[in-house]
Amino acid sequence: MFNTGLTSNDLWLLAQGAGMTLLVTAIAVSLGTILGIIFGVLRYQLGPWWALPLTFVLDVFRSIPLLIQLILANAFVNMILVPTLKIGKVSGFTVACGVLAMYTAAYCSEIVRGGIEAVPANLRRASRSLGMSWGQDMWNIVMPLATRVALPSWIGLALGVMKDSALVYIVQVPELLKNTQILITRLQEPLLLLMICGLFYFLISFPIARFGGYLEKRWSND
Repeated sequence: MFNTGLTSNDLWLLAQGAGMTLLVTAIAVSLGTILGIIFGVLRYQLGPWWALPLTFVLDVFRSIPLLIQLILANAFVNMILVPTLKIGKVSGFTVACGVLAMYTAAYCSEIVRGGIEAVPANLRRASRSLGMSWGQDMWNIVMPLATRVALPSWIGLALGVMKDSALVYIVQVPELLKNTQILITRLQEPLLLLMICGLFYFLISFPIARFGGYLEKRWSND
């Protein structure tokens, strides 16, 4: 006979954790995508040598494990920055969103740069011969085509960031995995709770993946 001490309040706690996971992911992916587009365009326009300092900084965020980035950023902000500037304690939520946003931007910049480079040079030359400015060329010609190329990779990045957001428990953000661990400690039912946690992640990820597949299929038929 299956017996469990899990209650509706416990499920609500997990749902709240899932909501926090979505919130952290939405903020990080939104800010990271904006920064990634800016960084990607800069890297493309400046070329490999002039963009070397920016590339180095982004490589740091790509190379260091996210868990270490979160720990170091939280320590730097609250042990060095806060006392120096004499400001109030910065929450783990703010640190988590900032680190995840830069982590997203580092990968998104590479996706954007690759998408821009995939646009045929002849199209760009044709647009400039028609009298388009650089901005008009980028907005009307390059970015729509680059978006189609970059979309699958961006969807994969967004899903990866959503799953990686489980690591923000280390800075005391009450997201899905953190709340699951709280219930595991109290109820001592790790398999059941981790299965429910995995189900929540699936329910969050599946619609995003399907929506990305729908857009990709629709654009490929245009």
